[in-house]
Amino acid sequence: MPKPIPHHIAGRQVTGRSGRTGAVFNPATGEHTGNVSLASAEDLQEAVAAAKAAFPGWAATTPLRRSRILNKFLRILEERTDELAAVITAEHGKVLSDAKGEIQRGMEVVEFATAAPQLLKGEVTENVGTRVDSHSLRQPLGIVAGVTPFNFPTMVPMWMFPVALATGNCFILKPSERDPSASLLLAKWLEEAGLPPGVFNVVHGDKEAVDAILHNPDISAVSFVGSTPIARYIYETAARSAKRCQALGGAKNHMIIMPDADMDQAVDALMGAAYGSAGERCMAISVAVPVGAKTADALMAKLEPKVRALKIGPGTDPEAEMGPLVTKQHFDKVRGYIDAGVAEGAKLTVDGRNFKMQGYENGYFVGGTLFDHVTTDMKIYKEEIFGPVLSVVRADSYAAAAKMINEHEFGNGTAIFTRDGDAAREFAHQIQVGMIGINVPIPVPMAFHSFGGWKSSLFGDHHMHGPEGVRFYTKLKTITTRWPTGIRSGADFVMPTMR
Repeated sequence: MPKPIPHHIAGRQVTGRSGRTGAVFNPATGEHTGNVSLASAEDLQEAVAAAKAAFPGWAATTPLRRSRILNKFLRILEERTDELAAVITAEHGKVLSDAKGEIQRGMEVVEFATAAPQLLKGEVTENVGTRVDSHSLRQPLGIVAGVTPFNFPTMVPMWMFPVALATGNCFILKPSERDPSASLLLAKWLEEAGLPPGVFNVVHGDKEAVDAILHNPDISAVSFVGSTPIARYIYETAARSAKRCQALGGAKNHMIIMPDADMDQAVDALMGAAYGSAGERCMAISVAVPVGAKTADALMAKLEPKVRALKIGPGTDPEAEMGPLVTKQHFDKVRGYIDAGVAEGAKLTVDGRNFKMQGYENGYFVGGTLFDHVTTDMKIYKEEIFGPVLSVVRADSYAAAAKMINEHEFGNGTAIFTRDGDAAREFAHQIQVGMIGINVPIPVPMAFHSFGGWKSSLFGDHHMHGPEGVRFYTKLKTITTRWPTGIRSGADFVMPTMR
C-alpha cells in the first residue's frame, strides 16, 4: 500500500486541502511506494502564516543561539546518515554511497552556517566626519523559499536553508515531488535540534505550489535549482513580483583532454563524472573533448571498455556503481536522446538502451552510453540530457576546444586535464564558465566558497551558499551616528559632506 507523504507546517504533518496527490515510485523496481500531497495556494498560505508568526522571535534570536541549533542539527545528520541515505536511494535510485556523499556535501554548508556570529559581523568606521561614526549590519529578509530538484533531495535544500536560517530568516521548502520524503526527515530533525515550529516548513507540490510561492507577497526571496526554461520562468516571475531571486539552470559541462594529460587519470575522472548518479547531476561531465586525433583514439581505447564494464544495479547493492533513472518519464526521455544521436549520425559505441537486470525488469535502468564523433550541431550536444550518456567531440586544437565551450549556451562547470601550466592558466582565465576544474572533473566549490554558473546556467546576481549566500539572504543597513556635544553650529541646508 503506498504511504501518504504530507506537508510539514508549523511543526505538524498536514495533509493539505487541495485533495490532489502525486505518485512516488521506487526507481529500481517501478513499484508505487507513496502518494505525496500536492499543495494549493491555500496550503502554501498556511505555511506562510506559520512562518510569519515565527519570524519575529527567530529574527530576535541571537546568532549564537541559531548557531547552536544548527550545530545540534549537524550532529543529528552525522549520527543518522545511513537512515537519510536509505530514504534518498528508495525514492531517487542513486547508490547508497552516492547518497551518503550528497549528505556530506550538504552537511558542509550546515557547518559553514554555524559560523553565523562571524558571518553577520558588519563594518565600523570611526569619524567619517567630525564626531560622526558609521557602522553597517546585515538583517534577515523575512520569509524566503526554496524550490529544489529531484537529483539532490537533501544536498540542494542544504545549500539554501542553513544559511537562510543562520541569518535569521524563516524558510519554506518546496522539494521535488518525485522524491519528497527526505525533506520531512530534515524538518523533523531541525525541530529536534531546537528550531522553533514555523521557522522551517515543507510544502510539496507542482507548478501550482511554485506559482503560489512566486506570487505570495509575504515571501521576500526565492532560490531555485532545476532546468533552464523553468529557472528563467521563476526568475522573471519573481522579479515581476519584486522578489529577490537566484535561479540555477541547466548545464552542458565539457572536459578537455590535452595530448599531455595522464590518460588513465582522465578516463577514471570521466567515468565518475559522466556516469555517477546515472548522469543526473547538473555538474556531470556530458561532453569529452580530446585535442588531436591521437588523443581521441587513445581516450576511446581506454574509455569504451570501462563503460561496458559499469556495474549497474539497484542503489541498495553495495557493488553497484550506477543505479536507475528517477522516473519512467525521465527514462523514456533519455532513451529518446540516444535515438536522436543515432539518427543524427553520431557513432554509438556503447548502447545502454536495452540494459535489463534480472529481478528488476520494471526498473528505470539505462546502461552507460557512449557516443563518438559527435558534432556541435547535434541535439545530443546542444541539450542537457541528464542521463548516463557521454558524447565525445573531437577537436583539432586547444583553441577549437575552448571556442566550443565559450560558444555553448550553458556555462555551469567545465574541466581540463593537462600537465601544462600555461594551458591550464589560459583555460582558467579565458573560459566563460562559472566553475572551473584543473585536473578536477566536478569542480563543485566547498561550502565556504559559492556555487553558480554563467550564461543560461544562472539567473540572478548571487551564487549559492558561501559568502554569496549570506549576501542573498540578508539586506544591508548602514547607520550614521552623532551624539550631542553642546556645540551648536546652526542648520546646514547643503548635502552633508561630513567635513
